[in-house]
Amino acid sequence: MDIKDDLRTLLTGVKAGDIDVEAGIARLRDLTSLELGHTTIDLHRPLRNGLPEVVYAAGKTPDQVAEIFCRMGARSNVLATRVPEETARRVLAACPEAQHNALGRTLTLIRRPIDWRSGEIGIVTAGTSDLPVAEEARVTCEMFGSHANIVADVGVAGLHRLLDRLDTLRKARVLIVVAGMEGALASVIGGLLPQPIIAVPTSVGYGAALSGFAALCGMLTSCAGGVSVVNIDNGFGAACAACKINNMVEEEKKEKSEEPGEGTPF
Repeated sequence: MDIKDDLRTLLTGVKAGDIDVEAGIARLRDLTSLELGHTTIDLHRPLRNGLPEVVYAAGKTPDQVAEIFCRMGARSNVLATRVPEETARRVLAACPEAQHNALGRTLTLIRRPIDWRSGEIGIVTAGTSDLPVAEEARVTCEMFGSHANIVADVGVAGLHRLLDRLDTLRKARVLIVVAGMEGALASVIGGLLPQPIIAVPTSVGYGAALSGFAALCGMLTSCAGGVSVVNIDNGFGAACAACKINNMVEEEKKEKSEEPGEGTPF
C-alpha cells in the first residue's frame, strides 16, 4: 500500500470504531516519515504536492541506496535516479524485482498498478548524445503515471528531421525539449508548436559549450514565448514539471465531467 491507502485504512478504522482515537493519533505520527539513521524518508510528500519522494543515488553509498530503496519498496513504488553501476548491482542483489535502466541511470520498482493519466508527454532530443537525460525524463514520467514518447535526434543541424515529426509532437499535452551545444532546438519548437515547453540543457558540446552552460543561457534567453527551463541535465526535474501540468489538466477534465448538465438537478 502507499501512503494514501494507509491513511484511508486508518481513518476508516477510526470512523468505524475499530481503531481507538489515541491509537490512531499514535499511528499518524508514524505515517509522516520513516527514519533510517542516515536518511529520513518523507512519506507524506504525495499528499502535499502530488508526487512521491524519489531516491537521488549520486553521492550516497551503495548500501545506503539499497536500504532506502528496499524500505520504500515495502510500502510503494520506487524510483531512484543517477544510479552508478556499482550501486545498481548492490540494489538488484538486495531487491531482485527492481529494474535497472542503464541508459537513463535509473532503478525502478513497481509494487502497485500505476494510476495512468490520459495525456501524453512528448520528449524531444536534439541528438543521440542527449538520450541519457531524455531517458531519465521518460522513466520519471511513466513512474508518475504519464505516458511519454521520445522523438530522438531531430536537432537544428538537420531541421527537416524535426518538420517530419511535427504531427507526432502535436499529439502531446506537454513537450520536454532536451538539447546541448547551443540549445537552439527549444526555441525552434517553441515557434512551431502550441504546447507548454520545458527545456533541458545538456552538458553535450565542445569547449565553449561549457558543459551545458551555453545551452542553458540560450534557452533562458529564448525569443519563443512559453519556454520554461530547468537546470543542466535535469531530466528528472523536467519530468516532474510536465507531470504536474498533465495531472492538473486531467483533474480539470474530471471536474468538468462531474459538473451537472443544463437542466440536471443537483
